[in-house]
Amino acid sequence: MMGLEPAKGVYAHIIGVDIVRVGPDEFYVLEDNLRTPSGVSYMLEDREAMMLLAPDLFHRSKVAPVEIYPENLRRTLESVAPESVRGTPNIAVLTPGIYNSAYFEHSFLADQMGAQLCEGPDLFVDGGKVYMRTTCGPEQVDVIYRRIDDDYLDPLTFRPDSMLGVPGLFDAYRAGNVTLVNAPGTGIADDKAVYTYVPDIIEFYLGEKALLSNVPTYNCTDEDQRAWVLENIADLVVKEVHGSGGYGMMVGPTSTKAMHAEFRKKIEARPDNYIVQPTLNLSTCPTHISGDVAPRHVDLRPYVLVGDEVRITPGGLTRVALKKGSLVVNSSQGGGTKDTWVLED
Repeated sequence: MMGLEPAKGVYAHIIGVDIVRVGPDEFYVLEDNLRTPSGVSYMLEDREAMMLLAPDLFHRSKVAPVEIYPENLRRTLESVAPESVRGTPNIAVLTPGIYNSAYFEHSFLADQMGAQLCEGPDLFVDGGKVYMRTTCGPEQVDVIYRRIDDDYLDPLTFRPDSMLGVPGLFDAYRAGNVTLVNAPGTGIADDKAVYTYVPDIIEFYLGEKALLSNVPTYNCTDEDQRAWVLENIADLVVKEVHGSGGYGMMVGPTSTKAMHAEFRKKIEARPDNYIVQPTLNLSTCPTHISGDVAPRHVDLRPYVLVGDEVRITPGGLTRVALKKGSLVVNSSQGGGTKDTWVLED
């Protein structure tokens, strides 16, 4: 990506920001998702289910619509097409295939946008341009909404053993003949070590303080901070720098002494591979559990689209830790979701 300026100067076109509430007016950004943020299909399906189950609530309340997301997504993708494109850009959603846990979302969004859902073998590069194989012959693709990670995009540039990507794709991208959404490299902003510097980055580039605070975070490469973390690990949350989906982490208060000892050894061996945060008392929401209603911890992932303009979805994905007392809301760890309302005036 050195020396490469993406179309319209936009790197992160689709952003999911995880926000937690710990007090009446106290919110924190838990983490940023700028590589291939997922979950938006659940936001849309949750709304559809709620409108079927409780239509009277929507009649009484002015709830802002989230159903416009696929249309806004398409507008965003079209707006960042290469300058050479004339007419309506041809959009493809690049998926790893049916065995990916988010395949439903890939196919759902492609269908809702009226875009083509493609796997790596469905695309090829010829003359520095990307084409899609169709029954009517090759069709040039202008924008690719990729749902696979950087390493698997192009076996000629990244992992040579990858069968998921498209040989020559990155050269076509560098030549400006196709736009990749999100841009390769945006995952650096997902890095939990970079997260600790985001407020400073915002102030440096924008000249203003961040409106939302970060969760206080300890840097384990600092000897004094590491010593304090190792001593108090039973009360803290340990996260792997490159971890996602709730993997590679430990919530101290709900973990065993054996796990505390295991993570002490991991931190001592690779202090650069972990960040540590205090255990937050996340807000709760009434949740239907086994025929009863009980409080469960939640967080919120609003979605932001960036293209010719910034479009913020009036809603988002509320993720629920269904297990009693759990603070892990990730669906990969058994978490659930809720419809999220933004009320209009």
